[in-house]
Amino acid sequence: MAANGSSCEQSQRRPGPKDKLNGKSTDLSVRERRQKDKEERLSLVLWKRPIITLNYFLLETIIKLKEWTYELWHRRGTVFLFLVLCSVFSITYSAEGGHQQYVQYLERKFLWCAYWVGLGILSSVGLGTGLHTFLLYLGPHIASVTLAAYECGSTDFPEPPYPDQIVCPDDGGLEGSISIFSIMSKVRLEACMWGAGTAIGELPPYFMARAARQSGADPDDEEYEEFEEMLEQAEGAQDFVTRAKLGVQHMVQKVGFFGILACASIPNPLFDLAGITCGHFLVPFWTFFGATLIGKAIIKMHIQKLFVIITFSKHIVEQMVSLIGSVPKIGPAIQKPFSQYLEAQKNKLHHAGGSRSADDNWLSWVFEKVVLVMVCYFIISIINSMAQSYAKRLQQLRHSEEKTK
Repeated sequence: MAANGSSCEQSQRRPGPKDKLNGKSTDLSVRERRQKDKEERLSLVLWKRPIITLNYFLLETIIKLKEWTYELWHRRGTVFLFLVLCSVFSITYSAEGGHQQYVQYLERKFLWCAYWVGLGILSSVGLGTGLHTFLLYLGPHIASVTLAAYECGSTDFPEPPYPDQIVCPDDGGLEGSISIFSIMSKVRLEACMWGAGTAIGELPPYFMARAARQSGADPDDEEYEEFEEMLEQAEGAQDFVTRAKLGVQHMVQKVGFFGILACASIPNPLFDLAGITCGHFLVPFWTFFGATLIGKAIIKMHIQKLFVIITFSKHIVEQMVSLIGSVPKIGPAIQKPFSQYLEAQKNKLHHAGGSRSADDNWLSWVFEKVVLVMVCYFIISIINSMAQSYAKRLQQLRHSEEKTK
């Protein structure tokens, strides 16, 4: 009995210092293993291991296609309804009649909106890195409309060719009749659609964290792992990045809708963390997405629009060109092509399909190459990210096999 009692006492005793030490060493070994696996995955890039990276990318692509096909099959009722609607629209689109003018108008508007929504999604979706579509597409579009409005004295550009090409109307207004608000109204649709696209691109981190929290399984995302580690290390955090992340997390968690709205209404590279936080704490979908949509598509976009329009107003541009010329030695040489480029743009606004000058071609060539480089980098980052995702699948499979042994 004494032996049984002592054994029972030993089995029910509290964990001692030795047990705590073993627990800490186990946690440390797990973190070391995760860090080692992470370093191994990050080394899987095209410029270091191109063959393995491309192989893993193709395998991950096949797996994703299978998963999407499986999901569509389970939602075949919705897919069938979508196909029926597409068939009805196709018949309406191809049938002759007086409705064709409305169909063509809706088609142009739909494609225009879908174009900017797609660019917005590409800007914020978590595929390793975002394509900076505001700097590459929306910002230059707003700038060109601003310059044209001041030159033409009107925003009533003939449609078509607008928006593919801007041409001053024959009965142009007075230069002084153009205001910032009239230009903002002209580009409001595309800017809001782009902002809505960025809001849609923020949904994957939210759904990932929400599913991980509800299932109780280990989340298959490094951002979520970093989020949990940040919560563990919240006490005594000193570095600026950790404190900034904690600030976003606390604002979203405590303030709710208005905290999300505040984070979404300003340029915020840490907003992915807001999505993960909302998913982790099971914030309702419409609370998160509604605040994100209002913040990004309305408040933030009006701030960004206003900044671009003011920057490219006629008198500001003329001052910038004159400041370039005041730079010692190289200023006049740089000022000349910019002045000629602006003059060529002004002339082109008054002549549809006008010829392009050599300086216009030179600057356009530079911009096209910058866009090409950034798009190529974006595609490469997607390939690397998907290859690393497949490598993570292999690592998880290896670890699960080690546990069963």
